Amino acid sequence: MDKIEKLLRKISKSDRKRLLEIINLLLEGKKAGLNIQKIKNTDFYRLRSGRFRIIFHLDGQNKEVVVDSIKLRNENTYK
Repeated sequence: MDKIEKLLRKISKSDRKRLLEIINLLLEGKKAGLNIQKIKNTDFYRLRSGRFRIIFHLDGQNKEVVVDSIKLRNENTYK
């Protein structure tokens, strides 16, 4: 079981539903209205959703979205 699955099992149903909806929008390419910023000095991006941060990058020529991690926001989120 990877870390993303483990986090999704631990959080509340409402948080899980919201995160999955946002991830689906991101994977479908509907980025308008999402709080996305590039992380400095990397090829990674972060998407904010309440107290959660979704870290992802764009892969290949098709700019396919690859979700790397989902974490609760704290001082170690971007390290």
